Amino acid sequence: MTKSASYRILHDTRYRYSQPVAICQNQLRMIPRSIKQRNSSVDCKSIVTTIDPEPDVIDHHTDYFGNKVTSFSIESLHQSLAVSVESEITVHQHPLPAAVQISWEQVAEKLRRFDDPRWFEAQTYLHDSPRISRSAVFAEYANNSFLARRSLIEAVSELTDQIHHEFQYDTAATHVDSTTEQAFELRAGVCQDFAHIQIACLRSIGLPARYVSGYLRTVPKAGEQPMLGADESHAWISVYAGDDLGWVDFDPTNACVCDTNHIPICVGRDYGDVSPMRGVALGGGNTELKVSVNVESIRKG
Repeated sequence: MTKSASYRILHDTRYRYSQPVAICQNQLRMIPRSIKQRNSSVDCKSIVTTIDPEPDVIDHHTDYFGNKVTSFSIESLHQSLAVSVESEITVHQHPLPAAVQISWEQVAEKLRRFDDPRWFEAQTYLHDSPRISRSAVFAEYANNSFLARRSLIEAVSELTDQIHHEFQYDTAATHVDSTTEQAFELRAGVCQDFAHIQIACLRSIGLPARYVSGYLRTVPKAGEQPMLGADESHAWISVYAGDDLGWVDFDPTNACVCDTNHIPICVGRDYGDVSPMRGVALGGGNTELKVSVNVESIRKG
């Protein structure tokens, strides 16, 4: 049975500078892309982007990975920058077909042969990327879950649980530029680190995996704690499970297959491909940054 959930999301980013900025150029990757996967799909109903000061130049395009990008330039003196993106999104979750039990070796072998054009997109996410390098260390860590002839979905689920239980969620352990190897050695980090580690493990044994940025919304039951990352930018992984299943998303931070609580925005090889906002500025002195995210459920009817 298909499940659906609708959300109104407000992502607000504000910079204040101690000195005037003469010019700044930025890229935004906060606009939800419409996604259609075998077990999930996303429809973006509306999007409103507000930038203050008003840009002198603005452009909208789609990047190599299919993400919607807004590029803009402000070419007059300013000491603050506010970017607000408000969107309405519906997430649909379709059950995985129980009859499909492809093994992880079958997927890895198909990719090694490189003889089916339908699998070419998956090849993009099989190799090293700027923030994730394959290694024997990551392959060894994954080996406990990826036994011979085991179902790919079962094996990835177990690896997801393993990372969740063996790594500590600690916002002070790493920073945005910490390497995957450093987080792995520390056995600690945040959702970005956990996603990078799981992707490194999967690629190291020949499976294509991509980084997903988005939001996580939870409504805890009485007496329960909210899931980590609630009402913040969040990150998880997506693994290619063959023609019949396509891409399937897993959340190592919360040890689960992703559902309608997960709201995907962008995909890429690693965090560097999907950073919500990045750019350069001439001048500015010291910078103060404030980011707030509000995810509100929209009731139908």
